Amino acid sequence: MDKKKDTLLFIVWAQSLVATMGSLFYSEVMGYIPCELCWYQRILMYPLVVIYGYALYKKDIRFAFPGLLLSGIGILVSTYHYLIQKFPGLQDAGSACGVVPCNATYVDYFGFITIPFQALIAFLVIFSIHAYLMVQQRRV
Repeated sequence: MDKKKDTLLFIVWAQSLVATMGSLFYSEVMGYIPCELCWYQRILMYPLVVIYGYALYKKDIRFAFPGLLLSGIGILVSTYHYLIQKFPGLQDAGSACGVVPCNATYVDYFGFITIPFQALIAFLVIFSIHAYLMVQQRRV
């Protein structure tokens, strides 16, 4: 793998690590209790650190194919969660989510950056770079 692809794979791994550390910061340091959809996003994000870490160690994106699937599903879950928070017509669905309602907003930077939005961006970065690396690999 050339230097550019190696760097992109490192970025994917680092993104998954930062997202994992961010979710732990919000729950363990800030004391925010995760809702049910937050737990699903964590279940999809946490293994990515190991998956992409191993692929980075082996210097081969082919070892990380499960990461593409997990990040793709994570995009869907995060998008749904964000829509529940931000669109009034869907907010009723979020109140029946569990002990902590999924439409609860702990953070709201600049009026649109919530925790599910941050997860969505992380999943999009991971998915898009992984897809790009797969396309580049097929061209070789």
